[in-house]
Amino acid sequence: MEGDTETQNLRSVLITGGAGFIGSHLAEALLERGHQVTVIDNLSTGRFENIAHLTGHPRFRFAIDTITNEVVMDRLVSECDVIFHLAAAVGVELIIKNPVHVIETNILGTHAVLKVANRYRKKVLIASTSEIYGKNNQVPFSEEDDRLLGPTTKARWSYSTSKAVDEFLGLAYHRQMGLPVVIFRLFNTVGPRQTGQYGMVVPRFVQQVLRGEPLTVYGDGQQTRCFCDVQDVVRALIGLAECPQAIGQVFNVGSTEEVTILELAQKVLALADDIQSSRGAREQGSRGEGERIVFVPYAEAYEVGFEDMRRRVPDIRKIRALIGWEPKIPLEETLRRVIGYYAMLEASRR
Repeated sequence: MEGDTETQNLRSVLITGGAGFIGSHLAEALLERGHQVTVIDNLSTGRFENIAHLTGHPRFRFAIDTITNEVVMDRLVSECDVIFHLAAAVGVELIIKNPVHVIETNILGTHAVLKVANRYRKKVLIASTSEIYGKNNQVPFSEEDDRLLGPTTKARWSYSTSKAVDEFLGLAYHRQMGLPVVIFRLFNTVGPRQTGQYGMVVPRFVQQVLRGEPLTVYGDGQQTRCFCDVQDVVRALIGLAECPQAIGQVFNVGSTEEVTILELAQKVLALADDIQSSRGAREQGSRGEGERIVFVPYAEAYEVGFEDMRRRVPDIRKIRALIGWEPKIPLEETLRRVIGYYAMLEASRR
């Protein structure tokens, strides 16, 4: 716990979606703190490789199953103290290509978790998203800001809406049933193990540069995002779980350091060149930036009429005031770790 507020001992923790990018890092951190950790994941977007190194740990166990399996969830929830509900369908590409799966997974899955949590009166922390704010351009976004969404004919807004329903459900269970629920809205979490399979920009850029391919920047590249290291995010989630005063509230979790997507691409190129040069690898720097970065229209990358947000910046004063949390790891350090991670994977496949 980072602040001076009263804390709660988590002891035994259940992580839904725990074989995913964030879930696996959270599992590691909780085990290091001495907690019992159980993971449930159907491996639809998570990967067993993310948690394989934990399977021999005496305080770790996992179940490969869906969170809508009530029999399995009943047992796992009855034996835990707190639930981190991270299982969800995420990524812009998945949202565009499989909207039914996104809506059903997010809404029905969260409802299933809340029902069984209420049965045993277990604390639930629900992962939400900066997509909640939609096209609102009054940055930075604070937790009580209005939402502004596009029409229902645009598939991308289905994700924002499904996560909003998750938030409404969680807060309704808290207000009506007294269930201890905390909502956290994530802003572009990045780090090792994140996959580029569903459109996540940092792993996509890193994989492209390591393959010697041009980096594909969507739109004009002037849209900005704030990238927060997964280790910083994990600290925030554990801090919120340990803080009784967080119950019934919504919190932004993210970095406030804005960077354009074009600048991000340039940073990845420069860092990859630096790392490859220091290892004696062939340098890519002789090619001009114009050859190494290509711009792809949104209509080609996603769908005709795709709508994007120009800026997405969190106001983190609320979580800072409550638990003293703020990001500590610079973006450059995170990018170096991601490049190193994917370089290691590429080397292992040779």
